[in-house]
Amino acid sequence: MFRFLRKDKPPKNPNSVEFKRWMAGKLNGRAVRYVLERGEDGVDVVIGKGGFISVSNQSKSDGGDLSVICGEKTLFKSKVDTLSAWEFLSLEGVTLTGFDQIQGKERTVMAYYKYYRD
Repeated sequence: MFRFLRKDKPPKNPNSVEFKRWMAGKLNGRAVRYVLERGEDGVDVVIGKGGFISVSNQSKSDGGDLSVICGEKTLFKSKVDTLSAWEFLSLEGVTLTGFDQIQGKERTVMAYYKYYRD
């Protein structure tokens, strides 16, 4: 009866596959101002500027791949179902932690959104 009052809310458990797919759908197509990588020593290094976040091959059985692309270069690519993603408290960016298919190791990258009005 009051379905129009219900908003698109995330699943309760942030470690569930449903939450990870919901977050990937929210991030899909976001424009990125710059991307930083957190090294093992805790220092953040800028690895790219001016790009976007893309989710490809998303289906019901497989979550697909989430990629962070700057220019013509893919900086980070990971499976959605194994990725940990959370937004900053300011909602100005996202932190992505997962096994990177490009470098073949666990990485943490931070992508700051490009500000624009809808």
